[in-house]
Amino acid sequence: MKLNKKLLATGVLAASLVAGQAWGAVSAGEAAKLGDSLTPMGAEQAGNGGEIPAWDGGLTTPPAGYKGDGIYVNPFPDEKPKFTINQSNVAEYADKLSPGQVAMIKQYPDYVLPVYETHRTAAYPKAIMDETIENATRSELIKDGNGLGEYQNATPFPIPQNGLEVYWNHITRYRGGSVQRNVGQATPTVNGAYSIVKFQDELTWRTHLSDYAPDKDANVLFYFKQAITGPARLAGNVLLVHETLDQVAEPRRAWVYNAGQRRVRRAPQVAYDGPGTAADGMRTSDNFDMFNGAPDRYNWELVGKKEMYIPYNSYKLVDRNLTYDQIIKPGHINQELTRYELHRVWHVKATLKEGERHIYAQRDLYIDEDTWQAVVVDHYDGRGELWRVAEAHSMQFYDKAVPWYAVETLYDLLSGRYLVNGLTNEETNPYQFGVQRQSRDYTPAALRRAGT
Repeated sequence: MKLNKKLLATGVLAASLVAGQAWGAVSAGEAAKLGDSLTPMGAEQAGNGGEIPAWDGGLTTPPAGYKGDGIYVNPFPDEKPKFTINQSNVAEYADKLSPGQVAMIKQYPDYVLPVYETHRTAAYPKAIMDETIENATRSELIKDGNGLGEYQNATPFPIPQNGLEVYWNHITRYRGGSVQRNVGQATPTVNGAYSIVKFQDELTWRTHLSDYAPDKDANVLFYFKQAITGPARLAGNVLLVHETLDQVAEPRRAWVYNAGQRRVRRAPQVAYDGPGTAADGMRTSDNFDMFNGAPDRYNWELVGKKEMYIPYNSYKLVDRNLTYDQIIKPGHINQELTRYELHRVWHVKATLKEGERHIYAQRDLYIDEDTWQAVVVDHYDGRGELWRVAEAHSMQFYDKAVPWYAVETLYDLLSGRYLVNGLTNEETNPYQFGVQRQSRDYTPAALRRAGT
């Protein structure tokens, strides 16, 4: 699928015009819409008069059967698909799908989209919603959009004025403050053969450290540590990242501990299109979390908002009665276990700047209005051809008021292979929110202690 060159040029021009303007805070009058016609997080409060209902506060009460152990049960166990989008009817629904989703349906007869009733389950702690409202009148983009000024926790731009603000909403979105998770990743061959790489991830916002001090590491947004726990040939390798807010003043800090060498080294390759960890070449570093890191290599265009069928309330994919063999299939995950709903999304187009280098020349991000999570991303190569399609199957962690992903998928249309990350069905202690960490837990010295 070719890029529309006229639209591409228009997008670059729009982004360059925005680059010369002051970005960020809206007026007090505009911010007054938050909690009124807009939700506190910036989504449209009202429904669309049809499939999309009004937001009523989200899903905040755990369903019967949930034991508070991080093993999330389906709050909608009896619901059945309203209809299924497949090769026979995809043209009828193409205006509510991304080009990548359409391409996947056309390429695989069993790649179907079961469409269910829409539930706007997104919910946040009151403190996060209050901080988001405060951010609306003070958060600003600085350094040509590569950093944030006057920013505190929560979403910086609930009423975005350009594509770059929407992207920052995605990478700064609330994920519980401090969490540890045990997940699996697979990169199946074309015939479906796979092995699981197991990770123990830690994600801690700087402000959630037990020894938090405003003047210490003030340019750090969060700390991330990822230890490989299996298979044995990779176990003990650890990645540490300090994600910075102003990535022009200070690029992302990253280190790796190699268990075989028992050495800690700086890892500048953990950025942009550097290879993803244990991903067999199936993703870049900035494919993790759908898209992460510094935005400086791309021009950003806010195409607008649209209604779209996206993965949502994907509790079936975390069902403990499922095995990985039931989920991982040749070409794609088992789509019969997925759930799609009609939601409003922001469409943001990122096009590679002249003179910059990246394997993806364009990325089209579709970001859910209620959670600011990227839910679908289409990736184009340097020839303008559609190459990879990412889908994030999201869910609400209802006992913690945290929207996040159940699993992420990244499909390669050319090779017929894919990556799936975030699997928890066969993992113990899949999610632990509120873990207590100190700044010394996220130092290079801590890698040596964590490595085996």
